[in-house]
Amino acid sequence: MRCFVATAEGGSLTSGAKRLGISLPTAVRTLQQLEESLGVVLLHRTTRRMALTAEGRTYLQRVRKILADVAEAEASLVSKPGALRGPLRVTAPVRFGELHVAGALMEFAAEHPGVELDFVLADRLMDFVEESIDLAVRIGHLVDSSLVARQVGTMRQVVVASPDRIREDGPILTPASLEMLPCILVGAGTNSRWTFAAEGARNTVPTRGRIRTNHIAAGVEACAAGLGYGCFLQYQVAELVEQGRLKVVLERFEPPSLPVSFVFANARLASLRLRALLDFLTPRISLALEALARS
Repeated sequence: MRCFVATAEGGSLTSGAKRLGISLPTAVRTLQQLEESLGVVLLHRTTRRMALTAEGRTYLQRVRKILADVAEAEASLVSKPGALRGPLRVTAPVRFGELHVAGALMEFAAEHPGVELDFVLADRLMDFVEESIDLAVRIGHLVDSSLVARQVGTMRQVVVASPDRIREDGPILTPASLEMLPCILVGAGTNSRWTFAAEGARNTVPTRGRIRTNHIAAGVEACAAGLGYGCFLQYQVAELVEQGRLKVVLERFEPPSLPVSFVFANARLASLRLRALLDFLTPRISLALEALARS
C-alpha cells in the first residue's frame, strides 16, 4: 500500500522507489504483486507517463486513510493517550475561509501539535482523490453522491447596490426591474440570469451590464462604487452592508437559502483526526452562520 501511494503521489515508479528508499525493480515487483492480489489494474504505465485507473483513484483515497490510521495507532503507543497525529488537508471558499474557518482551524492546530494541517483556500471545487482532500467546506447542494455532507447552517443569496445607486434609480419593486438596470456580472455567462422566488415559485431574470469579472471581491467593490447591482452570497457583502456602503434590495424575492456543509469522502473511513476536527468545527461554524443570519 505504501509503495502504491508513494508511486501515485510521486508521479512515477522511480519517484515512488526513491521516496521509500527501495530499488526500482523492487517497486515494480511490489506493485505487480498488489495488482495481482486485488485482481485489478491500479496504474496505467507507459514509457512516458503514468496515470491512475478509475479503480486506482478509489483505492488511493481509501489506502491513504488506512495508512494514516496505522500511523496514528502506532504513534499512540509512544505518545500520550488520545493524542492526534498525521496530516489533514482542508479546503474552503476563499473569503468564507478567511472570515469563518481559518481562526477555528488554527485553534484546532494549537490544541493538537501532532496534526499537520494544510489549509487550501479556493473558490473552485477541488477533487477529493486527485488533490488529497480530507474535508471541504461547501456552500450549495451536494452534486457528488459518493461524498458525505454534514450541514452546519445556511447561506442567503442577496442582491445589493450602493445607497447612491438606489437613490438614483428609485425603489426596485420586483426582480423584473433589474432587466433595465446596470448589473455587475460575476463569473461565467450563466451568471447573467439571476434566480428569485415569489409565492413558492422560482423564476429567473436576465440581467445585463458593462462590467463583468471573475473575481468576487472586484464585483463587490464595483457595486459599492455605484456602478450597478450585484447578486452575491450574504457573507461576501456582509461587511459592506454593515458599514452602509451597500444595501440589500428585493429581500422578499430571495430564493431559498443554500446549505453550508462539511463534506468528506466516507464516514466509515474517517480517521480519528478528521472526526475530531468535525466535532471541533461544527459548533463554531454553526454559531458564525447563525450570527450572520441575524445581521
